[in-house]
Amino acid sequence: MKILISLLLVLGVLIAIIWLSKCWSTSRGHKTQIFSNTEKVYQAGFSSLWPIAKAYWSATRQAPIPQDAIPLAELTPEILAQSTEDAVYRLGHSTLLMRIDGEYLLIDPVFSERASPVQWAGPKRFHQSPISIADLPAIKTVIISHDHYDHLDKAAIEQLATKVQHFVTPLNVGEYLTAWGIDPIQVTELEWWQSVELNGLTITATPAQHFSGRGLLDRNQTLWASWVIQGLQHKVFFSGDSGYFNGFKQIGERYGPFDLSMIETGAYNELWSEIHMLPEQSLQAHLDVRAKAMMPVHNGTFDLALHDWFEPFERISQLAKHNDVTLLIPKFGQAVMLANPHADELWWRTIMLEPQKADEVNKLVMNNN
Repeated sequence: MKILISLLLVLGVLIAIIWLSKCWSTSRGHKTQIFSNTEKVYQAGFSSLWPIAKAYWSATRQAPIPQDAIPLAELTPEILAQSTEDAVYRLGHSTLLMRIDGEYLLIDPVFSERASPVQWAGPKRFHQSPISIADLPAIKTVIISHDHYDHLDKAAIEQLATKVQHFVTPLNVGEYLTAWGIDPIQVTELEWWQSVELNGLTITATPAQHFSGRGLLDRNQTLWASWVIQGLQHKVFFSGDSGYFNGFKQIGERYGPFDLSMIETGAYNELWSEIHMLPEQSLQAHLDVRAKAMMPVHNGTFDLALHDWFEPFERISQLAKHNDVTLLIPKFGQAVMLANPHADELWWRTIMLEPQKADEVNKLVMNNN
């Protein structure tokens, strides 16, 4: 009975995705521009779905989701108002609130309960955002890395409309925003290596190795990107979603060094490592872009892979230790000051199902080195 219910839920999600794809294709006028990666062509056909389906069917995980509440750092308008220093606040998954040059930026804002085309099925949040959209300060710029549901949240965009001065997206992603009611004059779409300057703040779209599409019929019709954000005193890099590729070295050569890299480290697997980095590759990407400190993102909020929820934190922590990399894994809502970044509390270990799992992950890291 449980299997039948699961199959019906999956079928319902597929029907919803197909319907949304058709609606979106019609609203966009059947655009035919197709984007591609610079190094590897990612093919996600039915032949690749079978080994992934087998992996999900046979996977045995002890802690796919947290058994206890994830600790959050309190974040309120009053707390934000206590400082004007450049800072980063991780709100969840790849959602980041940043204060640079006294202005607030928001990256990949996802506030919905599920990262899914529907809110009755799909990956559910482990925790709420440490701050609501209503309590956010006025936002100078929202930056979107690509159109996947765990990075582009329609409900959040609609709620943010009156709080945000400008939206910056890769090519064609802005069309979603305007279809959802954002004034086109507020939206800037960029190609890789293009920049926009907003009152002294320079935002540059840089390459990533990924793919796009919110349904079954719109594959790669919008661009995906990583981002360079440069203020008067500090400069940061956000990887978006990406497999490992030589583009990170090019970004480091052209724009590095950075004060902080925010690198995808989660929802990984060997089966899809071309588009999502393994932790070892995430660390190398950080080294390639030449950043002083690394903040792993794309983890801790949704169950999107086959590893235990805390594994990305454990693996990247050990890798950083062995490679003398300054690693920052703040609690969600905790301030990381760019002038003096630190966040050395191993908060996830307080709610791990089995603390000895840390030793198992450490052995895995050592064997892979």
